Amino acid sequence: MKSIFITFDISHKEAIIEMLTHNNCRGFSFFDQMQGRGSVSGEPHYGSHAWPSTCGAIITIVEDKVVDNIMKDIKALDEDSPQLGLRAFVWNIEKSY
Repeated sequence: MKSIFITFDISHKEAIIEMLTHNNCRGFSFFDQMQGRGSVSGEPHYGSHAWPSTCGAIITIVEDKVVDNIMKDIKALDEDSPQLGLRAFVWNIEKSY
């Protein structure tokens, strides 16, 4: 099992949920109204007057066999709108209940 943590401009929310559904990923947790700034490029997402956009995050636990497809889909979505900001990180899940 793997965990995928996806951070994104809030405008990507519906596309990411649709992409997870398409990859048979039913379970996830969504973090709304987050703030942050990318480590390489892109605009800050502070929800302020100067930087009004916000970001969100989704964490999901999936079977190893679907990770590559999900990461490929996330990369394609990011390449369509690179200025918005979208990143995903994969971690091993040692145990679950």
